[in-house]
Amino acid sequence: MSSLFSVDDTLGAAMIGFTFSCVIFGVNTNQVVTYFHRYPEDKLVYKFLVSLIWTLELVDQVFIGHSVYFYTIVNYSDPLVLLTKPVVWTLILQLTIGAIIGTIVRLCFAMRVWRFSQRNVVVTGTVVALTMAELGLAIAYTFRCFENPFLTVLPNLKLLASLALGAGVLTDVFTASALCYFLRKFRTGNRRADTLVNTLTIYAINTGAFTAAISLLTLIFYDMRPGNFQFLAFYFNLSKLYAISFLCTLNTRKIIRGKGTEREDGPTTGASASISGNHFYVSHVPRTDTGYLGEYPSAHGTMSVSKVEIGVHQDVEAQFSSPYKHPYTR
Repeated sequence: MSSLFSVDDTLGAAMIGFTFSCVIFGVNTNQVVTYFHRYPEDKLVYKFLVSLIWTLELVDQVFIGHSVYFYTIVNYSDPLVLLTKPVVWTLILQLTIGAIIGTIVRLCFAMRVWRFSQRNVVVTGTVVALTMAELGLAIAYTFRCFENPFLTVLPNLKLLASLALGAGVLTDVFTASALCYFLRKFRTGNRRADTLVNTLTIYAINTGAFTAAISLLTLIFYDMRPGNFQFLAFYFNLSKLYAISFLCTLNTRKIIRGKGTEREDGPTTGASASISGNHFYVSHVPRTDTGYLGEYPSAHGTMSVSKVEIGVHQDVEAQFSSPYKHPYTR
């Protein structure tokens, strides 16, 4: 029993996780400052999401710090408090806060799938369903922990926790795979356009693979040693990695868009990566602030121009050669 509840495996693991979470929270804060400095006139919904995620991360970090302080400072001379007293409430609530942050970010990525898949209900619905299932399981786990908040009963919740973490891994892998699949459809052989597609594909793979790997490590360590805090060394940082992936998506819009257009803001008549029928090519198309840019005469009939959003408010100009307006224009 002493080896199962050793200080190294409990307080030591929690302290390691807290240390890394402080560093990653600092990175998150820097990303937030960069966002508001770089995009002061961005859409209100994005500003709200950034503020909400950072606020939740702050609460999450305070809860982690309080739980570590409670066990390492307040009860410094009584390490057996892990066995004799209920688990501190901030440690339990931190699990739910982290799940909520992950849910918000996953739903934002679900919107990317929705746009790239041209409103594919089945694929997008699967992402949303898996995301909400993971959140529901995490909330259920929290309630069960409050009902019997002792470290010795954590192994009894192994199935519930494994399902929640497994749903998170599956969601990340499925989302990244869906984005890669739909993005590859934009490849045509044009170097400039394919460079944009390749960049977005790499972003999708890196985002999904990294968060899925951390979720999987959390799942493995919890299943192997559910009676200690080793899994918390990973879980303390999981939500912050989701936040970083979301903020990086926002903050790299000018960098990515530079591969497809000359300017990021305002109307422009510069070169842009475009889609014509089933082809992605570079053309000169005037931009406006609306989703539907207008119709232009061409040798094959009227050409209607619409805007395809890349990531979160990242776009390229898409041209569809047809005698009517494209059905996916706003």
